[in-house]
Order: sequence, then structure tokens, then C-alpha cells
Amino acid sequence: MEWTQILTLAAKEFRDRMRNRWVLAVALVFTVFSLVIAYFGGAQQGAVGFRSIEFTIASLVSLVIYLIPLIALLLGFDAIVGERERGSLDLLLSLPITRLELLLGKYLGLAAALTLSTLAGFGLVALLLWQRIDAAGLYHYAGFMLSSVLLGLAFLSLAVLVSVVARDRTRASGLAIALWFFFVLVFDLLLLGVLVGTGGRFGGEAFAWLLLLSPADVFRLLNVFSLDDVRTLYGLASIVPTSLGSPGVMGGVMLTWIALPLVVARWRFK
Repeated sequence: MEWTQILTLAAKEFRDRMRNRWVLAVALVFTVFSLVIAYFGGAQQGAVGFRSIEFTIASLVSLVIYLIPLIALLLGFDAIVGERERGSLDLLLSLPITRLELLLGKYLGLAAALTLSTLAGFGLVALLLWQRIDAAGLYHYAGFMLSSVLLGLAFLSLAVLVSVVARDRTRASGLAIALWFFFVLVFDLLLLGVLVGTGGRFGGEAFAWLLLLSPADVFRLLNVFSLDDVRTLYGLASIVPTSLGSPGVMGGVMLTWIALPLVVARWRFK
């Protein structure tokens, strides 16, 4: 495996995203939504203005769970199938480059664009609010930004897998949207339905471990267990063991969600 070729392809993908101003657009979306949530998130309780970093993170978690997975899936769903439909995939593979190098190059370039836009968008909010946040608050906000990047990379891995297995861009886009609906909207409803349907007998640690089957829930747990106030707001501390909710464990699970779809994608990439 030649890393020079991988990085060259990644740089091209990144330049393409910068050229069409995709990174700038996404960063602005994150910045605007974050500022609106930070200042007006408490309007329903009759309070307007920045309240605390705990409340801001709790509000931003909900935004990120809906927005970043969708952006990541739309960014990467045509990474391979798009090249196949344009007829450029055979040309790329005729060069001295392996399928693994092509896959990693595509992924790393898209990952760099997604990471830059995420950090730029949320980082600008931190710069605007830094005078109102103490050192501990900035530390937790940095952890929130890092977990947001990991969430995006996990769904980007799923998008690349979809792009490998789909026969055309239409099916790839449909699969990408289906994945977003399942992990962001349907998965938690299924677990809740099983919990209610069994009269609460199916719960405890079994329920907590099942949350690891969704990268969106792993992201939620990463941030829920980072602050006591956030943990109270979400009410998950009573059903998730403290050992399972530790940042180290959750970070490892998120890295698995990033790596595993890429491994499967390489296996299916013929």
C-alpha cells in the first residue's frame, strides 16, 4: 500500500470540496444553528440569551444527531458509484493504484472536508462565546466538537460502504437516506417499543448495550456522560452503567463504527 498515492487522491477530493465551497457552506450552517441554539435555546422556558455550556451542549447534541449524519451520508454516497457511472472508475483502476488505496484516498479526502467544516463551524461559536465559558467549559466543548467529528466520520464510512454496494447513484442515495432514517429516527423507537411492549422487563444492561448498535446513540452517550447536568437532562444515567458510559469506552466504540464499514467496503469492492 502506497501512502503517497492515497494522500494524492485524498488531496484531490479535498480540493474539489473546497473549490465548490462545500466546506464553507456547511461551516456556516453549523455556526448559525449553534448560535441560535446557544442564545435562543431556552426561549420555551421564557429565557433568552446564553445560559450555560451544559445547556448549550445538551441542545447542540440534538442538532448534531440530526444534521451531521445526513450531511456525511450525502457527502459520501456517490464516492465510488459516482465514478462508476461516469466511467472514470475503470480509468482510475487502470493506473498503478489498488482498490484499497482508491477507497482510502476517497474516504480521507471527504473526511478532511467534513472535519474542517465541523471544527470551523463549532469552533467559531467557541471563539464568539469564550469570554462566557470557563476553562472547564471549554474543555467539555472541545470534547463535544471531537465527538461530533467522530460521528460524522462514522456515517461517512457507512456512506462509502453504500457507494460500494449500490449499483447506481439513485439506489445509493435511497440507501443513504434509509440509513439516516433508521439510525437517527427508527432505531430508538424500536428499542423503546420493545421496552414498553415487555412491560419494562427488557432493560437494564441489555438495553444499554443495544444502544451501542447505533453510532448516533454512541455519540449521545459520549456527551451525556461528560457533564453531570447533561446526564440529568437526558435521564439516561439510570439505565446506562457508568463503566459503559466512560469516554474511553464510547470513543473505542465510535472508532469501531468508523473502521468496520470501511473493512466491509473493501471486501465488497470488486
